[in-house]
Amino acid sequence: MVNPWRRRGEKSSSQLHSFIGLLRSVDGKILTLENGKPLEKARGEIKFSASFFHWFAEECRRSYGDVIPSPVSGKELFTIVEPLGVAALICPWNFPIGMPARKVSAALAAGCTCVIKPAEDTPLSTIELVKIIQKAGIPQGVVNVITCSRDNVQNIGTELCTNPKVSIVSFTGSCEVGRTLYSLCGKSLKRVALELGGNAPFIIFSSANLQSAVNGLMGAKFRNAGQTCVTANRILIQEDVYDEVLKMFTEQVKKLKVGNGIDAEFQQGPLINNKQKERVARIVAESVAKGATVVCGGKQEGNGFEPTILTDLTVDMPCWKEEIFGPVASILKFKDEAEAVNIANNTDRGLAAYFYSSDYQQISRVSRSLEAGMIGENDVAISTTEAPFGGYKSSGIGKEGSKYGLDEYSNRKLICKGGL
Repeated sequence: MVNPWRRRGEKSSSQLHSFIGLLRSVDGKILTLENGKPLEKARGEIKFSASFFHWFAEECRRSYGDVIPSPVSGKELFTIVEPLGVAALICPWNFPIGMPARKVSAALAAGCTCVIKPAEDTPLSTIELVKIIQKAGIPQGVVNVITCSRDNVQNIGTELCTNPKVSIVSFTGSCEVGRTLYSLCGKSLKRVALELGGNAPFIIFSSANLQSAVNGLMGAKFRNAGQTCVTANRILIQEDVYDEVLKMFTEQVKKLKVGNGIDAEFQQGPLINNKQKERVARIVAESVAKGATVVCGGKQEGNGFEPTILTDLTVDMPCWKEEIFGPVASILKFKDEAEAVNIANNTDRGLAAYFYSSDYQQISRVSRSLEAGMIGENDVAISTTEAPFGGYKSSGIGKEGSKYGLDEYSNRKLICKGGL
């Protein structure tokens, strides 16, 4: 299905470029009021969102086909790239502008029309995004939004996955929901792009620059109150630096303040809803009942949850097995590299993994040993427009962003020209 609004490398590129300035002008307050994240982080998310439109406004000019040498005379072989068709984009609440932007920008650059289903907790941010898209001159009906109540989520999801007019379903969310959507799409062999949950390990080896490691851990654990799919969920510290790192980390965590995201005094906002708050509280309580020690935090605080550190863990505790999606740091001590890698890989998830080390040979070994789609070596800022975002195992199918982002929304057609 070729989209008539698209003029490769001409109209689509200019319209995507015109959108960038409009998006950057958004203050971010609507995102904070709806999602809860601090205003500074909300503004950062808007800039991050604009970077995808900037990137794909250029990438749509480089959607190349190939000329293939023919095995016989009198024949030419070449491929062209065409839009896949209608894209259903099912987006999460934790980045209510960032995630739709990452999907929509790639789909539009490929020439697809879109139907966005925002999370029921954060529809207003996505609606604001689509208003700006329309102001930028994208034709009416190219980008559409369908909102719904929590009670109607299943019906909408089923319709998007089974409607024959939809060519691809791109979903960011939990592994459980992803499996359901994958099953529904399988009935019509509809293409899927799934960016699902993670259970990211964060390993600190004894050779690491400990201050850098603790700084990285603070960002990887408490960004967005721990409500990201690439959050450091399972923290492993080598035994000979364990006490020192724990002390440094605890001092930093105790400085975090939870409150209204509009107020610059607070570094952490509320959790998204009461259900999530109660879930985090349940994970902490069940882990403590099994023997975990609360070093700091551990309690609900207004609409949020105190930044929490749990130690004395075993790998069968809920805080270690489950994706917490909250500000709870679960810490385990390990002896050597082999043990750390084995523990890190002992999960069906494989989205992101982080580790800090100053041993060059160890860095090379561990990066190749960790079973995850994205690895942070002495760095936690792995998500950027230019790099592919996606996981291994149950953490999803496909890649978003980067030069590979157009592939999800495109068909590659072979044309065989004979009689020459």
